[in-house]
Amino acid sequence: MKGIITKVQSNLYVVKTESEKIECKAKGILKFKKISPIVGDIVEINNDVIEKIYPRKNEFVRPPIANIDQFIIVLATTNPKPDLMLVDKQLIMAEKNCVEPIICINKIDLNSDYTDIIETYENIGYQVITTDAKNGLGIEKLAVVLNNKITAFTGNSGVGKSALTNNIFNESVSPEGETSEKLEKGKHTTKYVELFEFSRNSYIADTPGFSSFELQGITYKDLDEYFVEFAHFKEECEYRGCSHIKEINCGIKKAVSKRKIDKGRYDRYVELYEKLRGEKKW
Repeated sequence: MKGIITKVQSNLYVVKTESEKIECKAKGILKFKKISPIVGDIVEINNDVIEKIYPRKNEFVRPPIANIDQFIIVLATTNPKPDLMLVDKQLIMAEKNCVEPIICINKIDLNSDYTDIIETYENIGYQVITTDAKNGLGIEKLAVVLNNKITAFTGNSGVGKSALTNNIFNESVSPEGETSEKLEKGKHTTKYVELFEFSRNSYIADTPGFSSFELQGITYKDLDEYFVEFAHFKEECEYRGCSHIKEINCGIKKAVSKRKIDKGRYDRYVELYEKLRGEKKW
């Protein structure tokens, strides 16, 4: 019988099949091969035992989850203030892992100064949805994009991820994070990964850890591949393997100067490039 793992508790795995949820254990051979089932895995079960894990289309280590179809990248207009570096990191990981990214700007009732953010990312081609989780604005539009998908909500603590999912389900599916005024970090936030079924074959992953994940498997040499707006202008670079930082006759830098590429995005590219280049490889 085929199903999807929706929750992991110690050595028990909750598997959702077409008709029911079943608590399962993993077959000994999987442990012997050091293969650990994780949330999102499509599995074959028999007599409450996971016998097979089907190939994963993607996999994340922190948090441990597989087969994500899309990210809802949530940021708030304020409290906490927008962290566009984090947004760009999450876009990079989405591009690398063939995950469809959708940007959600929440708390639009608290600050109206977010049009530049919308313009920046819509000009690249990313979908942007605005919401006010407190008053239920934009929830219907957000819910539509979740159909027939496994969706992970990502973003800093306190931006309203749990409030958004609670609105979608119209019930409390995860503890909401209260924002500390001093630290501007979420309190009482989600502590484990779990999939919640929104409608048939539609799941929301409430996940800790995506707020702090690093760029797994990305090197400074291939970083520009994941800034998708660079693709067209790279053809105008004079030098093969151009880093788009110090070289002359760089198509990317020319595009930035002509405002065809957002300067903020470019500056964050440079910062990430220098950080990745400085990392030691062991």
